[in-house]
Amino acid sequence: MIKNIALGTFILISSFVFAQNTAMSGTEAKAFVAKVSSETKGIKTLQSDFIQTKKMDFLDKNIVTQGKMSLKTPNTLSWKYTKPYQYSIVFKENKIYINDQGKKSSVDAKSKTFEKINKLIVGSSNGQMFNDPEFSVSYFKNGNFNVAKFTPKSAQLLKYIKQIELQFPKNETAVSQVNMTEASGDTTNIVFKNTKINAPISASEFSL
Repeated sequence: MIKNIALGTFILISSFVFAQNTAMSGTEAKAFVAKVSSETKGIKTLQSDFIQTKKMDFLDKNIVTQGKMSLKTPNTLSWKYTKPYQYSIVFKENKIYINDQGKKSSVDAKSKTFEKINKLIVGSSNGQMFNDPEFSVSYFKNGNFNVAKFTPKSAQLLKYIKQIELQFPKNETAVSQVNMTEASGDTTNIVFKNTKINAPISASEFSL
């Protein structure tokens, strides 16, 4: 179950609606995409603490985990869970490396759904996620956030993901929250805190 919960992070969730969303106009959406794409071009590294809340239909209580996400462009990404268990997932060199409380394994990512998720997360640091051909994107706004909702185009990906939502605080270009709805109806919410951009990251963060 631990492995499913952690991998569920990358089959990312949808709308816990904290405020009423209004669709952006075409002009607003174009300006938002241009701003994010421009201002994130200089990002080389990104590191953030996160709290993940997983809601599953067959469980009475939500599953809450904590850890640290580290990203190094162009395509290296690490999720290290520290509470309430130790679990790490590292995406690099087209492979997924997993350390499940000391039990290590790797999976070829090229033909896996998770490779698409990895691209989207990495793309959120450089604005390229808006150009991902695997998803159609719609744009919304509310009092606190600009919101981009990604819907898979392919039937294959729709078997796993219903929708992915990225939230950007107003006047900022770094993602502060990810919401995902899986095809099963289970949801995941990831809130990022203490985000550091272009700070040195130890190589150990991307090793198991």
